[in-house]
Amino acid sequence: MNTASIDGDGAPGSGSPTEPRWLTDREQRVWRSYLHATMLLEDHLDRQLQRDAGMPHIYYGLLVQLSQAPRRRMRMTELAKGAKITRSRLSHAIARLEKNGWVRREDCPSDKRGQNAYLTDEGFEVLRHSAPGHVEAVRQAMFDRLTPEQVDQLGAIMRVVADALEPSDPNADLPWLR
Repeated sequence: MNTASIDGDGAPGSGSPTEPRWLTDREQRVWRSYLHATMLLEDHLDRQLQRDAGMPHIYYGLLVQLSQAPRRRMRMTELAKGAKITRSRLSHAIARLEKNGWVRREDCPSDKRGQNAYLTDEGFEVLRHSAPGHVEAVRQAMFDRLTPEQVDQLGAIMRVVADALEPSDPNADLPWLR
């Protein structure tokens, strides 16, 4: 959907209370550049991981989260929250990772209704083996193209955006809590 004004001339609207705050031409260019770059980057990383490790980028992210958790275990709800995916999508991903022998589900000892995901030794080895290629793909696609100042600026910008979007209401209707 085009986020520019739909009044025929493409100019932003008057900004009256009943009219949307359309993006300026400058904002529209930045927004489209951002969308284009993030789609290309995600596709690049996904293809690299599929080629080199036989897994999509989202699975790699789940393995990373588990590898950094105490005893390589996380509650499924926390894993979904960290990955920003629905519990249903997480359950499907974990089932695929279990089939590969990289993750195992365990009952949560403190809550009989909950489950933990556990990164197996085999899964940890797959991650250890695939991490260098993935890091190189990230470096080549992004950091090698930026100056140190641009890296700092990008980090600051992304923190501002993430902080503004991170829900503060514990009862927020979020997909990864469903």
